[in-house]
Amino acid sequence: MTPLAGALLEWVTAETEQNDGPPVLMMSGPQGAGKSTAIRQVDASSDLRLACLSLDDFYHTAAERRALSNSTHPLCATRGPPGTHDLQLLGDVLDSLQNGSAGTHIFSPVFDKRIDDRVAREEWRQLAVRPNAILIEGWLMGVHADALASKSRPINELERDEDPNGIWRAWQEDALSREYSSLWPRADAFLHVVPADFDFVKGWRLQQEASLHGVSTTDLPSETVEWVSRFIEHFERLTKRLANGDGYAGLRYSLDQQRRLSRS
Repeated sequence: MTPLAGALLEWVTAETEQNDGPPVLMMSGPQGAGKSTAIRQVDASSDLRLACLSLDDFYHTAAERRALSNSTHPLCATRGPPGTHDLQLLGDVLDSLQNGSAGTHIFSPVFDKRIDDRVAREEWRQLAVRPNAILIEGWLMGVHADALASKSRPINELERDEDPNGIWRAWQEDALSREYSSLWPRADAFLHVVPADFDFVKGWRLQQEASLHGVSTTDLPSETVEWVSRFIEHFERLTKRLANGDGYAGLRYSLDQQRRLSRS
């Protein structure tokens, strides 16, 4: 079990013991931090009945994001930033898990990143209603909106080159101030995993790509390295915001470059 999994198990167990009904627990952390691995290990080792959800599975479909890119800004087609998730669907799943009849099951969506789209409904995951706890992980869980972000200076090449007027940033902040700010209060507790330095995120994301292709990071093609560098810039502003504590209060852990964990 990874150190993050151990900390997560301890947190989930304590929060479950402190709540009468199934608590909704939200976990944030940047790309490559090891959230998915930790949750799989906790789910496999805990005696608790957990409903484990990933915000990634609730992306809008490719067609919906293409429509957003045509109506709002081309960057809206890229999955991940606020505004690209179907929070109505997530809310419906949460309602069913919390209020459905014990002994029944519901279906929760699955998003396939290889095709950049949601899979057909018959391939969705089946979850037992009324679990001991509901755990939702996502890179931006609990982050606060910043109405001034669209008027501030770009912080990376992506913002400078593709969003110089702040339209895409304004769209994200509007989403955060509306539907996301309505989701966060549903949490009974938050756990935030933050990088000690944002530059570590690129290395972790490159490790993911290398593992996916069965090669070392040094053997990744230059175009893959360039793609990863650009991709993580979509998330830099809000990742740094959470690292600075600008989000819902909760248990916080910092990760160093080797993903070693410390309380922060």
